[in-house]
Amino acid sequence: QVQLVESGGGLVQPGGSLRLSCAVSGNIFRMFDMNWYRQAPGKERELVARITSGGGISYPDSVKGRFTISRDNAKSTGYLQMNSLKPDDTGVYCCNIVRSTWTRNMDYWGQGTQVTVSS
Repeated sequence: QVQLVESGGGLVQPGGSLRLSCAVSGNIFRMFDMNWYRQAPGKERELVARITSGGGISYPDSVKGRFTISRDNAKSTGYLQMNSLKPDDTGVYCCNIVRSTWTRNMDYWGQGTQVTVSS
């Protein structure tokens, strides 16, 4: 059973920073693409960062220049560095890993960590 455990969320003032971590069980992380999503109350889930198994990275315009996704395959851990945080960044942040092969699609989720940006 693959488990993803996020950590690093909390309460931060506008303009502050947080670093989220996503620890993945087993020795599979390096083969998977990783995504970070967030969901605010009353809003749809939003993809905020993606890093492929090969290291390709993408962000939506809403976080570009402020968020940085990274991964350490040796530690089976992914990260999301969030700077210049805004109240609109408030939400539950979840990590997700995905991999597709010819015969199987694999998709695993963490339980989420709350990020609250407020003064």
